[in-house]
Amino acid sequence: MMKSQQVIFVSHGGGPLPLLGDPQHQELTMQLRQLGSRIAKPTAILVVSAHWEALQPTVTSAAQPALLYDYYGFPPESYQLTYPAPGHPQLAQQIVATLHKHGITATLDAQRGLDHGVFVPLKLMFPTAAIPVVQLSLKANLDPQQHIDLGQALADLEYENLLILGSGFSFHNMRAFFAPQTEATERRNQAFENWLKLTLTDTQLNESERQQRLIHWEQAPEARFCHPREEHLLPLLVCYGATRRAADSYQMARTLGRTAGMFIWSKR
Repeated sequence: MMKSQQVIFVSHGGGPLPLLGDPQHQELTMQLRQLGSRIAKPTAILVVSAHWEALQPTVTSAAQPALLYDYYGFPPESYQLTYPAPGHPQLAQQIVATLHKHGITATLDAQRGLDHGVFVPLKLMFPTAAIPVVQLSLKANLDPQQHIDLGQALADLEYENLLILGSGFSFHNMRAFFAPQTEATERRNQAFENWLKLTLTDTQLNESERQQRLIHWEQAPEARFCHPREEHLLPLLVCYGATRRAADSYQMARTLGRTAGMFIWSKR
């Protein structure tokens, strides 16, 4: 049974740009700041980031995790960003034990730092860096059903006031980000975003229907245009698995000239 969890999926923007005053990230930056001040303050945060794939689910277990500047070609200040949030080794162990209980092989990693899919949104949402943070990897096989199952296992965590944060991007076509914006590309972007919003917010869908739509997401309009590779979508499937219900709210932000979304499941 879920114990007082909030679950949120955010589109985290392009590399460190949301933290560097990039004008194309102004709307996203504002929304992340507002989101952090609007939700109930969690006692710990578990982040599933698009930027870590492992053969089996892996959890950071350092007491004081470093940052992993896993981006290239940005200004020098982007490699001096800090986010000194403590880790939470006990929670990390509890996550692995919970996954094992659900038949999911998982492991701890005390060396890996927090990647930009973690520290970029958290620096905007919770700038004091006072809340303990652990990161959970994706599975490298990128299987949608297994990531929903991963979320379902996380729902069983006995931890009061935990925030599960999926950090990805509802649109992630790198070539399209840097190509001229046209009516055709806008239409393709919006077609998938509309499908995703309907899938995750329509209360007329039952959970079997909603899950089948997500498992077979490649059949959605313009799915492979919006996600040539699906690692930025899978944190959202983990979030759905942790809740198994329609999202309570959706927010849209224009980022790098494209439409991207965030999904919020409030405490219940």
